Amino acid sequence: MSFNDGAQLDPSQVEDRRGSGMGRGTKIGGGIGGGIVVLLLALFGINPNILGDLGGGGTAPPAIDSGSGSGGVQECKTGADADKRLDCRITGTVNSLNAFWPDYLAQYNVKYSKPGTVIFDQVTSTGCGQATTAVGPFYCPADVKAYFDPGFFDELVTRFGSSGGPLAQEYVVAHEFGHHIQNILGNLDRAQQDPQGPQSGGVRVELQADCYAGLWVRYASTQADPATGKPFLDPITQQDLQDALSAASAVGDDRIQQAATGRVSPESWTHGSSAQRQKWFSQGYSTGDINKCDTFGVATP
Repeated sequence: MSFNDGAQLDPSQVEDRRGSGMGRGTKIGGGIGGGIVVLLLALFGINPNILGDLGGGGTAPPAIDSGSGSGGVQECKTGADADKRLDCRITGTVNSLNAFWPDYLAQYNVKYSKPGTVIFDQVTSTGCGQATTAVGPFYCPADVKAYFDPGFFDELVTRFGSSGGPLAQEYVVAHEFGHHIQNILGNLDRAQQDPQGPQSGGVRVELQADCYAGLWVRYASTQADPATGKPFLDPITQQDLQDALSAASAVGDDRIQQAATGRVSPESWTHGSSAQRQKWFSQGYSTGDINKCDTFGVATP
């Protein structure tokens, strides 16, 4: 989805660590249980054990400035910037999510607290330990922050075969914020229940985050920018939806396993199949109802 050119971005909601040398930290595994670390620090739809085995594929994304200028995200001022620069698009999506979720959750007497958002490159320290580019986007409940390396979004296209459209990228951000909503609602730790396999708690947690991402998309083009009273994002198009579904499909466990090893092993799934990920994103988008995102209340997610 493209941004309204006149939308006013708030870069203070994003911490830019690129080039800051903030890479020192303890190894992954300290602080919280190993199962949840593997789940949350895996690529938001990808098993890190097979990440390095994937070959190329897909079509190169449209040229977009990743935002490596000296000013970093502080240069992200308007929706027009978000349409031109990837780091500004991440910033604008964060702004939209932080504007949407408080009012939505208030209907259920749930108070929303903003998560931290960090843009980094190469390596960074987190409350869940040291993280590198290889783990992709992730949410760390220990420090309540979502982490994004802009380089991943090229990987999403060139290695995993997603489209390069804007909603494919915005979906990634919304998915990680979905984990924050689960943290608020007390569902995130259910990922530790039988953390592997197609019916596992881990898969159900990931699919619910996909559903929450779809729910945000349902309302994103009508969610007002507090500074202007106008929507952050332009109306959604069919191409936007196809872009999001392409991203959801690209990071299905079955598709990644097939590409990496030539076979599919459902018993080792941690995030769900391509079809499941598309299904639950669509569920959130089509219903706009968080109660319809109960992946734990169905026999087969």
